[in-house]
Amino acid sequence: MMAQKRIAIYGKGGIGKSSTASNVAAACADEGYKVMIIGCDPKSDSSITLLGGKRIPTILDLLRQKLDVTEKDIVHEGYKGVKCVEVGGPEPGIGCAGRGIIVAIQKLRKVCTSIDDMDLIIYDVPGDIVCGGFVAPIRKGLVNQAYILTSGEYMPLYAANNICRGLIKINTPLSGIICNSRSVTREEDIVKKFSEEIGSKLMAFIPKEQIVQDCERDGFSVLEKAPDSPVAGVYRELAHTIMSNEGSVMPSALEDERLRELTR
Repeated sequence: MMAQKRIAIYGKGGIGKSSTASNVAAACADEGYKVMIIGCDPKSDSSITLLGGKRIPTILDLLRQKLDVTEKDIVHEGYKGVKCVEVGGPEPGIGCAGRGIIVAIQKLRKVCTSIDDMDLIIYDVPGDIVCGGFVAPIRKGLVNQAYILTSGEYMPLYAANNICRGLIKINTPLSGIICNSRSVTREEDIVKKFSEEIGSKLMAFIPKEQIVQDCERDGFSVLEKAPDSPVAGVYRELAHTIMSNEGSVMPSALEDERLRELTR
């Protein structure tokens, strides 16, 4: 019996974490794995492409209504049986998103009996790891592998490097770097070199393809809407790599000057 894989995907806001997470979830479901995706971003966009464009109630929204929340209220079945959960966020200007993640995950663990039966649980974590609350899935022992998504541009790499500093601070190894391309010159070489210099490895290079955006706009993953597209094959390969990956290392963050040299 395989050990349950519980992963968190970190990276700069807007770099494509939710898109990557949902496509990996769909690819793993295609392979017969039992998958749960837990969206921790207030935008609640982690699960929407696994549910045909349907937005589900978030845990924090239901808790704010002081309802007696049960598993069926917060766990919704999507593509090929993927169990979808959205944590939600604080009211604008009030509260802390990181604190909300902690409260919501505690509630999920309390009412969800099926979570222990999953082969893969994906935590789609918002933004950088600069907020202590966003580290909650790791600090609570809910994650056994951490990945960083970046592109070859300076700012996403700066965020990726900063996330490495965060992982070092909380004594958590890194399991790999994923490049979500923005069609930057020498992009794959830049991200591969960055991965090597921090002591990690490049897990996948996801090319920038319009079909990804088109499928998202229609409310579907690429795996469901365009399964024969080349980029669907890239997501399948990434899913296979993640499911078979057992290695992880404590990363070494780069000095900013070296980071700039890489992107010139």
